[in-house]
Amino acid sequence: MTGWIIWLAAGLGLLILEMLLPGVFMMWLGIAACGAGLLTFAFQFGFEAQVVSFGVLAAISLTIGLRLRRPRQVVHTEREGLIGRPATALVFQGRDGRVRLGDSDWPARVPKDVAPPDPGARLRVAQVDGTILIVRPDL
Repeated sequence: MTGWIIWLAAGLGLLILEMLLPGVFMMWLGIAACGAGLLTFAFQFGFEAQVVSFGVLAAISLTIGLRLRRPRQVVHTEREGLIGRPATALVFQGRDGRVRLGDSDWPARVPKDVAPPDPGARLRVAQVDGTILIVRPDL
């Protein structure tokens, strides 16, 4: 059997193994092995060049795979997630009360320069202080 057939068979075997045991790791090695087989077929590489070509292709394919796999990390702070969102006043006693934001009830407070809202009033989140929403009337 010639070297390029062995590389292609190994690559296809790794790709089949990836389908049976998904983990998105063997796929990249399988692609590299198939590439080494195609390079060996095209240029009639010796054994040493075959191993080097597989190593280079494996490094390239794994690097590409890791870059594609890495989740885009978006850090959401309370300010990014809640400020500016609309809320509805539920009940207020003085400056402190509760509002409905989405499908949850939150403790809320209005600033000193704002009158306590009536139940059902439309509010907007202006700030977040720990778990307390600072709300203002939605104009």
